[in-house]
Amino acid sequence: MIDSETSLARRTVLGALGIGGIGAIAAAAMPAQAATAIATEGGEIWSSEYWTKKGDIPLWMFRKRIGAPKAGEPARPVVFFVHGSSVTSRVFDLNVPGKGEYSVMNEFARYGFDVWTMDHENYGKSGRTSGNADIASGAEDLKVAVELIARETGQKKLHFVGESSGALRAGAFAMQQPESVDRLVFAAFTYKGEGSPTLTKRAEQVEYYRTHNMRKRDRAMISSIATRDKPGTSDPAAIEVLADVEMQFGDQIPTGTYLDMTANLPVVHPEKVLAPVLLVRGEYDGIATVADLEEFYNKLPNGDRQFIILPGTAHSVALAINRQLFWHVTRAFLTMPTPIAT
Repeated sequence: MIDSETSLARRTVLGALGIGGIGAIAAAAMPAQAATAIATEGGEIWSSEYWTKKGDIPLWMFRKRIGAPKAGEPARPVVFFVHGSSVTSRVFDLNVPGKGEYSVMNEFARYGFDVWTMDHENYGKSGRTSGNADIASGAEDLKVAVELIARETGQKKLHFVGESSGALRAGAFAMQQPESVDRLVFAAFTYKGEGSPTLTKRAEQVEYYRTHNMRKRDRAMISSIATRDKPGTSDPAAIEVLADVEMQFGDQIPTGTYLDMTANLPVVHPEKVLAPVLLVRGEYDGIATVADLEEFYNKLPNGDRQFIILPGTAHSVALAINRQLFWHVTRAFLTMPTPIAT
C-alpha cells in the first residue's frame, strides 16, 4: 500500500519551558543506543499493514517509512507510537485537508525513522474479546508487536512514543522488557493522578468501569478530548476528521485504561523504568499536574531524562495546533547522541 503524500509542514521554533538534561546514568539503568536517523525529506512514503497475534487475538499493525524496505540496506531506527484510551492508532496518521501535516507517522518517516503503530485489543481493526483492554493487556500487545518488528527490520531495541494511556502502556512494557526499549517519550502522562481535574471527574464513574468492560465513545466524546482543558488549542477541523475515522469502528470503547487511571495508579513505577525518558506535558493538560510529573521525573534512575512543557497546548499533543513543538522535542530526544562521559 503506497501513500504518496509528501507535503511538508512548516517547522516552528520550540518555545517550551523545559527542565532536565543528560547526566550520569545510574548504575541500574540500561544504556541507550545512539539513534542514526537521517532526514529523507523528498522521498516517497511507503506504508504497509501487518497482523500479529496475542494468543488467539489478532492484532493489527501499521508501518510507514521513506521507500520500501530493500534487502541489505542499513536498518533504520524504529519508533513505535502507542495510542490512548479513546482513540485508535489513526490519531497518529490523520489527513486534514488544507490544514498542513497532521500525520506524525509521515513526519517521522521523513526524519529517517522506520515508524510503526498498532491497534490494541478491542480497538480499531484488532480483535474483539470480552476483556476490558487495560494497561497490562496493552503491555502484552506490545510484546508480540516487537517480535514482529524484530523479524521485519532486524531491530530488537525500539523507541516508544506513547500519548495519554498509551504512555502508560509503553511504560508498563518498559518495566517488563527493558532490553527491548531504547528511548521513551511519555506525552500526556500521569503518575499518581493527584490533583488531576480530568481524573477527578472521571472517577465519578469508577463503579461503572469496574462493572462494565465497554463504554460509549461517540462524536461528542471525541470532540471533548480537544476542548475539555483549553478550547482553541486544537483545530476543530482536525477533530472532525478524527471523529470521522474513529466512528467507523463504532461508538463503544474499552473501559480498562479508565479504570486503571481512576482506581489503580500508579501503574508505571519510575524506579523500574531504566531507559532514557522524555516527559512531555501540554501547558493546559488536566490529566496530570506539574507536581505529579515532577515526582515521577525525580525518581527516574537514568540520568538521561528530560521534562518539557509545551506552551499553548492541552492534552492531545498529537492533535494540537502547536503539534510541531511536539515533533521538535521528540525528534531531538530520539536523536540524542550517546554521552561520551558518564
